[in-house]
Amino acid sequence: MVGSYAAGGGRGAAVAEGKLDELRRRMGKADGDLLRIVGVGGGAWGSAFCALLQDAYGRHRDKAQVRVWRRPGRAVDRATAEHLFEVINSREDVLRRLIRRCAYLKYVEARLGDRTLYADEILRDGFCLNMVDTPLCPLKVVTNLQEAVWDADIVINGLPSTETREVFGEIGRYWKERIRPPVIISLAKGIEASIDPVPRIITPTQMISNATGVPLENILYLGGPNIASEIYNKEYANARICGADKWRKPLAKFLRQPHFIVWDNSDLITHEVMGGLKNIYAIGAGMVAALTNESATSKSVYFSLCTSEMIYITHLLAEDPEKLAGPLLADTYVTLLKGRNAWYGQKLAKGELTLEMGDSIKGKGTIQGVSAVHAFYELLSQSSLSVTHPEVKKLVAPVELCPILKTLYKILIKRELATDSILQAIRDESMYDPRERIEMSQRQCLYRPSLLGLPKVDITQA
Repeated sequence: MVGSYAAGGGRGAAVAEGKLDELRRRMGKADGDLLRIVGVGGGAWGSAFCALLQDAYGRHRDKAQVRVWRRPGRAVDRATAEHLFEVINSREDVLRRLIRRCAYLKYVEARLGDRTLYADEILRDGFCLNMVDTPLCPLKVVTNLQEAVWDADIVINGLPSTETREVFGEIGRYWKERIRPPVIISLAKGIEASIDPVPRIITPTQMISNATGVPLENILYLGGPNIASEIYNKEYANARICGADKWRKPLAKFLRQPHFIVWDNSDLITHEVMGGLKNIYAIGAGMVAALTNESATSKSVYFSLCTSEMIYITHLLAEDPEKLAGPLLADTYVTLLKGRNAWYGQKLAKGELTLEMGDSIKGKGTIQGVSAVHAFYELLSQSSLSVTHPEVKKLVAPVELCPILKTLYKILIKRELATDSILQAIRDESMYDPRERIEMSQRQCLYRPSLLGLPKVDITQA
């Protein structure tokens, strides 16, 4: 059955139970005490990720509990209800499941316009509002945030980065009396920029730690080439879970499935920052694809230039950043190919969406690359972070060496340029070989620890 990892009989179930028992022991769980896993946020990837865990471990009801929190009250419009009805009737397994649960009739009524469905209601039946074409397993959904998280052992942050601070600020109030902090796995991709008193970035894991008081050693980031619907439908994928030694290896083992391979890595900053950067450049990739009629050559040129900018930026933020290879490179590649940010860029370039519609799109959720463009541009335009320009040998703000980022800022944020300006950004005759930008980032001492709120060090420009 699609999406069911526990299917296939005894051996798979025994392996899953063994991994569950191992993690329970590490977390100090007594017999009869549930390992409580809670997803915060009901978007596509957050819902699919929790559904993976439910499929893998949900049958062990005396040992583990998987639940998802999402806000109540989000109505499903009639057009979406009609499409959802078509999806249900195209899948015999889903149709039979709803009939057994006595839930089919409400979808008939919604299609006829006689009933309003709600996002939390359909998620209980296994349908994510941002991914209606991919039925999930039924999920336990809680709409009261305090009830969902107060005794959770593992919390999955499936919120957009733009909502993470607010929601975890509320969660922090519920955890004030906790003796043992939970373990948090963040799926969020994006950053905030703070200019005063000094320019610095704030990543989702930092937002969570600041809001809740949970130590950073208990907060991890998971990223990789992950298109939610494809992973849930058993397309082979890999990912990395990044963070401190204490939890990343046990969690990598716990999360690993036969076709979802999870490795572990200590470089949290590079992976989390790259997670935000790839959404930025995916918007441009979508524009280039639409404007050039899917020209493979143009898309390849764009890929080489945007990845060199990403490498350059990570050298400002980490003293020895992880190389753009393996899952990091794959995550960038798949997002530029098919992520929601690339889709958004295509729709803008084709005139099927406008900037006035905002960055929260029905059926897709939040387009996180838009806020990331603003944050990274504001941060890297600060003169206090100046670097030496390789050609003119003068100090310039780091953003001056990121022509694609500058162009996207002028298109998406300032709205001074049309979408076709992205082509000029990659076709400029004065543009130098992207290899030079990469070599400069490795040759010059670009690292600015103050960007992460760390103490300043003496930096000598090469």
